[in-house]
Amino acid sequence: MSSQQASSRTAALPFVVIALFAISVAISVWWITRPTALLVQGEVAAPRVDVSARTSGRVVEIMADLGGPVEAGQVLVELSNPQLVTSHAAADSGLDVARASQAAAGATRPEVIRAREAELAAAQADLRLAEEQVTRDTELAQQGLRPQAAIDQTIRNVETAARRVEAAQAQLDLARAGASPEERALAAAQVAQAEAALAQRQADLDELTIYAPLGGEISARLIEMGENVGPGAPLFTIVDLEQAWFTFNLREDLLTGLQVGDVLSVHVPALQLDIETEISLINVQGQFASWRATRATGDFDLRSFELRARPLAPVEGVRPGMSALISLGG
Repeated sequence: MSSQQASSRTAALPFVVIALFAISVAISVWWITRPTALLVQGEVAAPRVDVSARTSGRVVEIMADLGGPVEAGQVLVELSNPQLVTSHAAADSGLDVARASQAAAGATRPEVIRAREAELAAAQADLRLAEEQVTRDTELAQQGLRPQAAIDQTIRNVETAARRVEAAQAQLDLARAGASPEERALAAAQVAQAEAALAQRQADLDELTIYAPLGGEISARLIEMGENVGPGAPLFTIVDLEQAWFTFNLREDLLTGLQVGDVLSVHVPALQLDIETEISLINVQGQFASWRATRATGDFDLRSFELRARPLAPVEGVRPGMSALISLGG
C-alpha cells in the first residue's frame, strides 16, 4: 500500500512543479504589466516685481541689499536730480507770479480811485459852470444884450460838460470794480495752470525716492552707488515668498481625475517635505507646447496644460526654482 502511495506522489510531482511555474509566470507578468505611478517634475514659482524709477537720476543712497527682506512701502533707494530741483523752483516762482497777477486783477490801487474821483469832481464843476453861464446868457438875451448864437453855444457847452461827467463817472466805476469778469477768469486759469505745473514737478521730485511696492525678499539688485539710472530701468527684483505656488506642465492625457480645488500632495526634495496643496489653475498652453504624434495612424497630438497648486498652509524655506514632484496614476 505504501509503494502505491509513493508511486502516486511521484506521478503528481511534475504537475506540482508545472503549477508552481505557471503561478510564478503569472506573478511576473502582473508585476511587469501592473499600473505604475508616473512621477512628474515641476518647480516652485512666486510673484516677482521688477522695481524701476519713473525719472532719471543718480543713486545717492541704497537702503536694501540682495537677499534682504523688505516690507511694502519701505524705502529702497534715493536718487538725485538737480535739474528736477531747479524745475520745481521755477514752477514755484511761476505760481507766485500767477497769484500776484490774479490779485492785481481783482483790485485797483487807491491812488487810481482817488484820481478818478478828482476827475469826476472837476467834470461836475465844469457842468455847473456851464449851467450858470446858460442862465446868465438867457437873462441877457431877454434884455436884448446877448445874441441867440451865443446862447446856442452856451447850451452846447452844457451838453459837452454833461458828457464829460458821464465819462468821468464811468472811469470811476471801472476803477472801483477792478478787472472785468473775463480778465478775472483768465487770471484764475493762469493760477490753476501754474499749480498743475508745480504739482507735476513735485511728483517728479517724489519719484526720486523709490519704495517697495510689496513685501518679500530682494532677489536681484541691479544698481550701485553713484550710478546714473534712466526712466524704467530695473533697480531691484522683489519676490513674495509667502505667495509661492507649484507649477507643472502636463500632457492633457495626464489630467484625468484632476480639477481645480482638488488636494494634491507635492514632494519638495530640497526640503524633504510632502506638502498638501490645492489645485488653483489648469490652463492650456500655446501651440508650441503641444506633444506631436510620431505615427501616421493610431496616434494624435496632445496639448500641454499648466497646473498650479498652492500650499494649504505656509511652508518655511520654500523658494522659487526648487524642484517639486507629484505622482499621477498607479
